[in-house]
Amino acid sequence: MQAMNIGEIDLNLLHVFAAVHQARSVSRAADRLGLSQPAASHALTRLRLLLHDPLFTRAPGGVQPTPKAQRLAPQVLAALQLLDAALQETDRFDAAQSRRRFTVHMSDIGADEFLPLLMTDLGRNAPGVQLEVVQLPAEAIAPALEQGRLDLAFGHLPSLVGTEHSTLLMERYVVLLRRGHPLARGLRDRAALEQLDFIVVHSHSEPARALQQLGLEPRIRLVLPHFMVVPPILAVTDLALVVPSRPAQRFAEQHGLQVLEPDLGLPPFPVVMHWHWRHTPDPGHRWLRERALAMRFEPTSRQPPKATSASSSSRPRTPARSGR
Repeated sequence: MQAMNIGEIDLNLLHVFAAVHQARSVSRAADRLGLSQPAASHALTRLRLLLHDPLFTRAPGGVQPTPKAQRLAPQVLAALQLLDAALQETDRFDAAQSRRRFTVHMSDIGADEFLPLLMTDLGRNAPGVQLEVVQLPAEAIAPALEQGRLDLAFGHLPSLVGTEHSTLLMERYVVLLRRGHPLARGLRDRAALEQLDFIVVHSHSEPARALQQLGLEPRIRLVLPHFMVVPPILAVTDLALVVPSRPAQRFAEQHGLQVLEPDLGLPPFPVVMHWHWRHTPDPGHRWLRERALAMRFEPTSRQPPKATSASSSSRPRTPARSGR
């Protein structure tokens, strides 16, 4: 691209390239763009000649990008998004009339925390706005933000760096188990946790890392893909779960469980909203970020009602809120 005059390239060719790269199919890309398949193929042929590369080769079910196309795709998509944002930029976003669709990353417990508040707000102020929630592997979040496939990512994502971000709340890890658990009264410190057997959940990797930090990995007895099946299992077994305090409180209230707060030796951690810098000036994107920041999260009690607390001397802490 740098070796030629940019004036030689029709912007529509780049739209076709980006669509084929995302769809991995010329016919599916043509459908997305409202073109006939011959028109999309012709545009791709023109771009191949200009760039002196086949760009895509046949693969089962469609096409796959060449190494050059793979290197080119993020820059092309970023440029198209930046241009599109500049052309559509207005001084305000009319939320009440908008039909815009946003895609956000949340874990299942994150969705349980944020979506009731956020969808209530959108239903009241932006009834036409659509929200798609996805769960991506940690290593896939940054590329999805950069490529525009993801608008926002919510959660405790310490490996996600180089983003714009705002802290929504501070959390801490607690232990969740059934009421009447025979070991509950003695769970005051990390050493006592060695008596427990644990559940870990793939969709929220930080508690598993916490168990690893505590040297309790050998005590893991059950590994599950999602959190929502965990409370019924805890209710009828002597298994335990290390989990952030807010979902722990909800699970305890809904399933007859108890929340304990032994000294785990783990620091509080931030729950953060991330986005790519290119979206910062976008009025609609800014509006959604402001709606998320406007959600009010009351601090969770250090001694939740109807639950035995293992650290009765601890005083309530108010989560800090920060952002930029």
